[in-house]
Amino acid sequence: MKYDFTTILDRKGHDAVAVDGSPLPDVPVAEGFSVIPMWIADMNFPTLPTILEELRERLTHPHFGYFMLPEDYFKSIIRWHQERFGVEGLIKECIGYENGVLGCVSSALQAFTLPGEAVLLHSPTYIGFTGTMQNTGRKIVLSDLVKDKDGIWRMDYDDMEKKIADHHIHCVIFCSPHNPTGRVWEKEELEKAMELFRKYDCVVISDEIWSDIILPGARHIPTQSVSEDARCRTVAVYAPSKTFNLAGLVGSYHVIYNSYLRDRVAKASDMSHYNMANVLSVHALIGAYRQEGSQWVDELCQVLGENVNYAYHYIIQNFHGVSLAKPQGTYMLYLDCEEWCKEHGKTLDELLKAGVHVGVLWQDGRPFHRPYAIRMNLALPYMRVVEAMERLDKYVFNGTL
Repeated sequence: MKYDFTTILDRKGHDAVAVDGSPLPDVPVAEGFSVIPMWIADMNFPTLPTILEELRERLTHPHFGYFMLPEDYFKSIIRWHQERFGVEGLIKECIGYENGVLGCVSSALQAFTLPGEAVLLHSPTYIGFTGTMQNTGRKIVLSDLVKDKDGIWRMDYDDMEKKIADHHIHCVIFCSPHNPTGRVWEKEELEKAMELFRKYDCVVISDEIWSDIILPGARHIPTQSVSEDARCRTVAVYAPSKTFNLAGLVGSYHVIYNSYLRDRVAKASDMSHYNMANVLSVHALIGAYRQEGSQWVDELCQVLGENVNYAYHYIIQNFHGVSLAKPQGTYMLYLDCEEWCKEHGKTLDELLKAGVHVGVLWQDGRPFHRPYAIRMNLALPYMRVVEAMERLDKYVFNGTL
């Protein structure tokens, strides 16, 4: 490989939530165990070198006053979507800066719904969505994803339609690829969902922040690409932050083809006074969306695929009572530990604490709306994934410290 995905970064003392924070601050890591950060959704790899090059170049100009989004910003996004996703016809006017994906979700909710109005979400669901909806006073209506006979998460279209009709829903938050399950939706699934949303005249807010992190064998299909109607009713939100580990720089962007939707989202964003770009974030995107960035992402997805394969098979073979679906995208695992907890007379809290005690910092999955769930981040060097699985095996699921 051209790029480095094996170096174990020492992030401690560099303001990293993943290592300087903890999912369970009151639970100490036992003496002799190093911290393996597997909770908050950022990566433990060095970022793409051309991002640093672009930032260094910008830092040679000793001014950081008010600025305009440069043409290269828009050209970079258009080129990236064309080359990575096969998108044709994307123009500058359809692209808008957003100060975070959830900022755009909030603006779109305020543009197209009223306080107290119901919005449809799939469950399990990303906690950022539910938090944003609660903060804006919208009613959360959940439609459960269900596993088919092969253990693959699927949308329940009958349940979705019933809840849309019963609650008079006209706005949907959609996640593609899906967080936390890691599903990468197939074209037929997207078409069926979007046809349902067309039938009930729903605006679709599509979070596609994970669209670059697709594991071998899967392919991301932009929600807006499945039909002309989907193109016209969807507010799609993207960012380089998950892909290149740039969350600390803050910055995402929307793609909205329909001028009516676009103008209303822009107005809602303007009224909050929050939606101002950071000049370094803008140049980080330009550095990321080069040809080198495309190769870096391809190598990243290969590494993540190997991590997922190893962890998935290790868990299935060694952690009796723990079940999970193998993700097709993202770098997260979503474990169902109900059977294990009941067999061993343990609560999920006790299980979570046992993992943190041996340095495996994993995340409580219950806020994603499953009662015995744990979410694990695999975006770290392969040997750290191996070490984490061995610790969980020896000290947590099949032994005691």
